[in-house]
Amino acid sequence: MNDSDKKHPLSLYRHCPVCGSEAFEVSSFKSKRCRDCGFEQFINPSAAVVAFIHNGKGDLLVAVRDRDPAKGTLDLPGGFADMDETIEQSLRREVREETGLVVTRATYLFSLPNHYLYSGMDIPTLDFFFECEVENTTVLQAADDVAECRWVPISHIHPDEFGLNSIRKGVETYLKRAQIFNNRDSVSM
Repeated sequence: MNDSDKKHPLSLYRHCPVCGSEAFEVSSFKSKRCRDCGFEQFINPSAAVVAFIHNGKGDLLVAVRDRDPAKGTLDLPGGFADMDETIEQSLRREVREETGLVVTRATYLFSLPNHYLYSGMDIPTLDFFFECEVENTTVLQAADDVAECRWVPISHIHPDEFGLNSIRKGVETYLKRAQIFNNRDSVSM
């Protein structure tokens, strides 16, 4: 899907969700307001988390998506934050649900805006990327919406194999940062 194919999520709301009026009109890029009751509906990004996890050999944990969107493509452990959950709690929960691994330390790296097509709706998200340490890398177990988990040497990671746009961009950003860091380490005086 390219940007011209995207439908704004508010276009799916034809009636006010409070009073049912058809006088539910665009108020701004991210909202619609009801002329009858005054209710204003905002569409803001949903929070999502993504984990970069390495084993003792430095290999990166990748997942294979078991569901659409992008079923069968590579992904990283992560998912949407639940209500009343911190971003850190979301990260720990999602990693455990999808891999069986227990996050012991998480370092925030960066965030990227994204669009996630789900049930015909283009959901805006804000994806938070973390580098994580886990208790025990040998208890790896694919579950939830993950078909398979595997450790891949960094040199064999190809961003174009990742099916979701923000994950692909996140992997590219992560690899560039790792390359800069490694180049800086190799130039010692």
